[in-house]
Amino acid sequence: MKYIKPFISEIPWNYSWYYCAMSLFERQDGEQERYLQANNREFNTKFGYPNNTIKTSRYNVFNFLPLNLFEQFQRLANAYFLVLLFLQLIPQISSLAWYTTVIPLMVVLSITAVKDAIDDMKRHQNDNHVNNRSVMVVMNGRIKEDKWMNIQVGDIIKLRNNQPVTADILLLSSSEPYSLTYIETAELDGETNLKVKQAIPVTSDLEDNLELLSAFDGKVTCESPNNKLDKFTGILTYKGKDFTLDHDKLLLRGCIIRNTDWCYGLVIYTGPDTKLMQNCGKSTFKRTHMDHLLNVLVVWIFLFLGSMCFILAIGHGIWENKKGYYFQNYLPWEEYVPSSAVSAILVFWSYFIILNTMVPISLYVSVEIIRLGNSCYINWDRKMFYAPKNSPAQARTTTLNEELGQVKYVFSDKTGTLTQNIMVFNKCSINGMFYGHVYDKKGMKVEVSEETEKVDFSYNKLADPKFSFYDKTLVEAVKKGDRWVHLFFLSLSLCHTVMSEEKVEGKLVYQAQSPDEGALVTAARNFGFVFRYRTSETIAVVEMGETKVYQLLAILDFSNVRKRMSIVVRTPEDRVMLFCKGADTILCQLLHPSCRFLRDVTMEHLDDFAVEGLRTLMVAYRELDNSFFQAWSKKHSEACLSLENREHKMSNVYEEIEKDLMLLGATAIEDKLQDGVPETVATLNKAQIKMWVLTGDKQETAVNIAYACNIFEEEMDGMFIVEGKNNETVLQELRSARDKMKPESLLESDPVNIYLTSKPQILRIPEEVPNGNYGLIINGCSLAYALEGNLELELVRTACMCKGVICCRMTPLQKAQVVEMVKRYKKVVTLAIGDGANDVSMIKAAHIGVGISGQEGMQAMLNSDYAFSQFHYLQRLLLVHGRWSYNRMCKFLSYFFYKNFAFTLVHFWYAFFSGFSAQTVYDTWFITFYNLVYTSLPVLGLSLFDQ
Repeated sequence: MKYIKPFISEIPWNYSWYYCAMSLFERQDGEQERYLQANNREFNTKFGYPNNTIKTSRYNVFNFLPLNLFEQFQRLANAYFLVLLFLQLIPQISSLAWYTTVIPLMVVLSITAVKDAIDDMKRHQNDNHVNNRSVMVVMNGRIKEDKWMNIQVGDIIKLRNNQPVTADILLLSSSEPYSLTYIETAELDGETNLKVKQAIPVTSDLEDNLELLSAFDGKVTCESPNNKLDKFTGILTYKGKDFTLDHDKLLLRGCIIRNTDWCYGLVIYTGPDTKLMQNCGKSTFKRTHMDHLLNVLVVWIFLFLGSMCFILAIGHGIWENKKGYYFQNYLPWEEYVPSSAVSAILVFWSYFIILNTMVPISLYVSVEIIRLGNSCYINWDRKMFYAPKNSPAQARTTTLNEELGQVKYVFSDKTGTLTQNIMVFNKCSINGMFYGHVYDKKGMKVEVSEETEKVDFSYNKLADPKFSFYDKTLVEAVKKGDRWVHLFFLSLSLCHTVMSEEKVEGKLVYQAQSPDEGALVTAARNFGFVFRYRTSETIAVVEMGETKVYQLLAILDFSNVRKRMSIVVRTPEDRVMLFCKGADTILCQLLHPSCRFLRDVTMEHLDDFAVEGLRTLMVAYRELDNSFFQAWSKKHSEACLSLENREHKMSNVYEEIEKDLMLLGATAIEDKLQDGVPETVATLNKAQIKMWVLTGDKQETAVNIAYACNIFEEEMDGMFIVEGKNNETVLQELRSARDKMKPESLLESDPVNIYLTSKPQILRIPEEVPNGNYGLIINGCSLAYALEGNLELELVRTACMCKGVICCRMTPLQKAQVVEMVKRYKKVVTLAIGDGANDVSMIKAAHIGVGISGQEGMQAMLNSDYAFSQFHYLQRLLLVHGRWSYNRMCKFLSYFFYKNFAFTLVHFWYAFFSGFSAQTVYDTWFITFYNLVYTSLPVLGLSLFDQ
């Protein structure tokens, strides 16, 4: 990116940086901004910044026993047996030896403690391994080797190729031209594609000169530590000048240096303040419906136990009052028993001890053993092993297996989950002309097959041999020099963030951050507009064999809100050009009025693309007046330097230049369905599992994929589209749909309406059955209104009566909101499945999260409960492993409670023959090992090995 000398507003540092920093250094706990100076540990220490030590372990040698026991006794059953142990130590009421409770309790506590200790030891080992890694630090003109944990804010460190980044550092210089540094961020966001960072020119001049690096005394003010991986704002003050800092200058801990011999960086955040550690918060612990049921059952068992003890105590009081005096010569009352009432109270607690086996002390341990076994079955399942990637299915949790057999709603992403996310440039529209269809000699359109003749790109020595295209008219237009076609492909070769690598002359390898960008740049490459290389200030493109270098003036980044990306370049002919590509819904609003007719024609082509299930983008350009650009550039620099509301200011500046665009055309990229998706969805439908697709793609494409996947069917009774742009319209559309599906649901006499009226604090909505099969389509704009409090109830009632629901143009937050809405109003088990970082929120929100290891990195998989490589494995996960796990757990619980009650009720019956005297039937040692060995092994064996 070209660096323009910033226009700096007044900053207190310019007058007395040290004074301002010291005036704020007491605000350590509520840090507003971070201040630091390079190579000045004495100054930086005064702010109390942490060192680079990380700690993910929970215990140490001294606090393990008390802390672990405290956590374990928060379980109701364990706390109960602790109280029982104290009662057994009272000789007046205990007829059982204390070890009958201590031994089972110690076994259960020990097993859990050993498991927790092993887990924490692994955390300690990992922490020690990371903290003791070596890193090179610049000190006093020399390189010193030190441990990671000793690195402090303000240090300058040296990193080599393939080395992980020690802390969050400001890139100062590197071995690459223009101080570029290539990094891999798989540990942060799951993306394996290389990303590029670049130092600002003033520090890149330091290179690897140790004297200059040791003398570097730049001062940095930046935002306080936070968990935003893609955002950073700050200002570097050096040699009396201020330079803006952004995310492109920061190397985050967890990244790995690639294709760069060495680089130097200034440490900004360390240890717990790094963005990696800020994002390592505790994941939400998901509990199954079975867990809640167990807690309820244990409470009822407590109540039942208390009632039995109460009945036996009353029986004892009556027996002692009427018959006890006959036995005074043989069993005289103790001194502390003055009456039969007191004796009954003591016997109550005696029976409370004797009948303790009714409360299942080993239940939780046994349940975990069964769950572990079921998880192993998933991991070992060869039918869920994906050979091309050597990727088995993974059960990343052991607590949700039986929940798999109760799933009612599946929320799925589209791209990369239902489709392959391997993008291929398929068709395009340029200046109103449609390209991509193939015609025979008679002029009839034919379907593309393996026998179809491909376009010959031999005229282009830099073409990608793997690229395939079949419409020869587009190549002819390129060769004829069609101005609009050339401008179209030029925009594709310039407007992107792809990095090129050319280890062998003429053999280019593109590193793209998204498959879409890679497909478009590859298409432009084959048609004669080859993106060759880029630097911080230039982009080189080989246009029809002639190399041209474009000066890079500005990059207007893509975001989920903007849904577009733009680039400003100066051509070799000294013209300032802006190229933009993005979603049609956004770019249509930014076009010049003169493009109205061309826009309508292009939109028709886009609809044709969407019907075929293709992913689309619009492409436009604008030629800028030089004086206008200079004025805009000044505003852009001021917005970049702002630390407050920077995003809002940048957005406003972007809008000033991204307007009055001239339309070039549109692209269409094919993303095929994964193998077995239609069959899997059809099978899930037979199992009464409803499928919702939550996608950010356009409506037409999402609907076409829904039909291809059997989520929607041609013979459905109706299809409803909600596209209102205000509350009233959305409400009307939802009620109109419900009126057709179930007219009586709008009447006050409807049972559900009566229920909702009588209970304003709604917890669950009863299931409503429509009079046929229907589908619902709703876009992100309408969904924003529907998710508001007043309309949320209408949305969930309408959507849950449909067989399938498509939500398109959604943000990641809206995906999570939809899942949370269904969880809140319906008593069902939900499952969310996706493959990208934008699916993480809904994966975490659902009862069960499934990640697919696809083309969009590993972030979804890392945040999931289960993971595999193909969508069709979901069928086996739910209908085989889910069913087996649920059946096993049900059999186990039924047998477990049966044997506990059978064993314990013998004491109750025996009381009627022993004068309610709290005598035991069984030998003490038999009671001790009863739950641990005698009855546990059969039920565990049955539950683990029975299908």
